[in-house]
Amino acid sequence: MSDKPLAASQFTHFDEAGNARMVDVGGKSETVREATASGSISLSPQAFQLVQEGNIAKGDVLGVARIAGIMAAKKVDALIPLAHPLAINKVNVEFDLNDRTHTIGITATVGITGRTGVEMEALTAVSVAALTIYDMCKAVDKGMIITNIRLERKIGGKSGSYQRNG
Repeated sequence: MSDKPLAASQFTHFDEAGNARMVDVGGKSETVREATASGSISLSPQAFQLVQEGNIAKGDVLGVARIAGIMAAKKVDALIPLAHPLAINKVNVEFDLNDRTHTIGITATVGITGRTGVEMEALTAVSVAALTIYDMCKAVDKGMIITNIRLERKIGGKSGSYQRNG
C-alpha cells in the first residue's frame, strides 16, 4: 500500500467533488456473488461453559445469535448509510467453540444474484451475532472481547474474487 493519499474519485462512494453518494449499480449485470466474514468473541471460562452447556439464563445463546446474524444481514441498508437494499438468497451463520481459549469463532456467508456484493452483509452478520452473544452473557461476564471481524473471501462482481491470506 502506498503512502500517497487516494483521490476522492478512487472511492466509489464519493463523486468528483468529494461528496458522498450512493453508487449507481443500475447498469451492472446481475451475477452470482458471495462473501464470507469471520470474527470471534472471548468469554470467561464460566460464561463459556454456560454457553456450551446451554445454561445461560436468557436461553439458547448460539441459536439466538444465529437468528440475529441472519436478520442483521437482511437489514444492512438500514444500518450503513450508502448500502443498497438487497434481495439476499442465503445467509449462513456458524459457530466454532474453542475449549482451550474459551473463544467462540463466528463465520457468516451471504449469497446473492445481484448487481452489488454482499461483503457488508457478511461482516454485519458476524458483528451482530457477536453482539448478541455479548448481550445474552453480560450478566455472567462483562469482560468479553469481540475481535478480528474481517472479510475472509468474496466471489463475483467486477473486481473478481478475493481470498484473505493468513
